[in-house]
Amino acid sequence: MDIAKIPSPCFVLEESKLRKNLQLIDSVQREAGVSIILAFKGFAMWSTFPIVREYLPGATASSLNEARLCFEEMKVKAHTYAVAYTPREFGKILTYSSHITFNSLSQYRRFRGRVAKHTEKISMGIRVNPGWSPVGTDLYNPAAPGSRLGESVENFKGKLPEGIEGLHFHTLCESTSFDLERTLEIFEKQFGAFLPHLKWVNFGGGHLMTRAGYDVPHLIATLKNFRKRYPNLEVILEPGSAIAWETGVLVATVLDVVKNKGVKTAILDVSFTAHMPDTLEMPYRPRIQGAVTEPGPAAPNQFRLGGVSCLSGDFMTEYAFDKPLKVGQKVVLEDMIHYTMVKTSTFNGVTHPSIAIWRPDGKLDVVRKFGYNDYKKRLS
Repeated sequence: MDIAKIPSPCFVLEESKLRKNLQLIDSVQREAGVSIILAFKGFAMWSTFPIVREYLPGATASSLNEARLCFEEMKVKAHTYAVAYTPREFGKILTYSSHITFNSLSQYRRFRGRVAKHTEKISMGIRVNPGWSPVGTDLYNPAAPGSRLGESVENFKGKLPEGIEGLHFHTLCESTSFDLERTLEIFEKQFGAFLPHLKWVNFGGGHLMTRAGYDVPHLIATLKNFRKRYPNLEVILEPGSAIAWETGVLVATVLDVVKNKGVKTAILDVSFTAHMPDTLEMPYRPRIQGAVTEPGPAAPNQFRLGGVSCLSGDFMTEYAFDKPLKVGQKVVLEDMIHYTMVKTSTFNGVTHPSIAIWRPDGKLDVVRKFGYNDYKKRLS
């Protein structure tokens, strides 16, 4: 990409990189005989959905808004799961959904009658919690002790609820195929007696098959072996990060350089708390083009990167650059498309980054710009 052509601030997705990821994912679903669907919670850039539809058969939604987006822009009904459904929205959710997964048995009992009375057949499922996850950060661990996500096996009392056609689990986060294999061992030990009586099972997300070094052949073998054990089941995966992994950047500009007791901070026209909240919540340090992420104390040209909001902690500690940063210089934050874009806010009324696609022919397609009315409508 020609960074000089990109306005600032701006999220930029490279179409060729998105297609490369989708081609790999499509090869997995074809060879393993499974369905892999898009998780909007990780990537909901609907201007790219005509591309996504070429490779993936559907999407998973976690709310009425996501289910409607699936119906309108993915052109299919959603596999819908929500931690809790509200009575006032549930009827509309049904119109946009082919599958409804309940987080709890109590939600299933509360809403199953409305599903049964719906004019079109909707397949019902329950999210289960095997109680094991490889995720080390509690904020992202769905199987942490006392988790509110999914039913544990003892709550079923040995009986599958009437009308349930599928089970859903989600225990992974940017995990390996070996983590999935371990999850399946535990899942089958706990819930295996139910599987011959079901139509589908959803392995959730966290399968980061497009990351360099991921063992794709092992994933395919793991999926095939499961399908051999349970040929009656449709197997569904819904990765969040894998679709848009390493497909684009966030371009920012240095607005000022401030110094305080020997610390130099380059103030950017973006905000970590508003535009990249996971960098503070998870936390993690984004990679910066042309910079050393973890410099030693003697490294030259060290700068903190400061966000433009008033939150005192809206910054990343020092990076080392080839040359001193200057006002007006562009800074490119790597891998900022998956999850980052869907979590942005307009805290402080800071300018929201534009959204653009870098096309294979070298043209920049700015698909959305944000202004005052976008900010005002959110607060009216």
